[in-house]
Amino acid sequence: MTTSSSNEELLRLVGITKKFPGVNALTNVHMQVNKGEIHALLGENGAGKSTLMKILSGAYTLDEGEIYWEGKPVTIRDPKQAQELGIAIIYQEFNLIPQLSIAENVWIGREPRTNNALRLIDWDLINNSTQALLEKLNLSLDPRQPVEGLGVAEQQMVEIVKSLSLDAKLLIMDEPTSALSETEIQQLYKIMRDLKSRGVSVIFISHRLDEVFEICDKGTILRDGEYIDTVTIGEVTTDDLVRLMVGRTL
Repeated sequence: MTTSSSNEELLRLVGITKKFPGVNALTNVHMQVNKGEIHALLGENGAGKSTLMKILSGAYTLDEGEIYWEGKPVTIRDPKQAQELGIAIIYQEFNLIPQLSIAENVWIGREPRTNNALRLIDWDLINNSTQALLEKLNLSLDPRQPVEGLGVAEQQMVEIVKSLSLDAKLLIMDEPTSALSETEIQQLYKIMRDLKSRGVSVIFISHRLDEVFEICDKGTILRDGEYIDTVTIGEVTTDDLVRLMVGRTL
């Protein structure tokens, strides 16, 4: 398990409710994530984890409830607004364009321009700043390299670099280890711990409880779209988590 994080609150969700036709996806859900904390979001399939994260990342809007960011109430209407707050999400299906380089993918849609009258895309700045971000994560990748030549783990690292270029304060990772080898998983953990040491918070969604015990500080458990409990990972057992997730002892 990782060392404890700060007690300074970054995010607080209060009474989050989301309904779709014929189904209550979330009912009165709560969650708090502190700065520099790796926080697991746990629950069986259909528990509401993805819906909650889509609300947080601006893909869905909530029906009821409140979101507090760094202690202040905020409204997240779309992904751009979430990004501006400092919330980044890495889905299982990466949002990368294979034919473009690493640097182009990192800065796509917000390319810095030269200061002269022509206002051309500043490729030197794009490549150099991407190189600096790669070095910060100890990644020996060439920013000019096309993404299509990268493995799954490397593509995931590009997504993380992209979120750092947005100055993300909270990184949401949805099943990030599902397609990785054990060596690649350990590399991901190393990067997560590095982000944590720099005050970046991570919400970690995983079905693998051994991973939760290795990397997470706290965990929030959902069941059938409802909030069940928040626990300190070092103070519970696997059996405790399973019981909270399924509602009975297995």
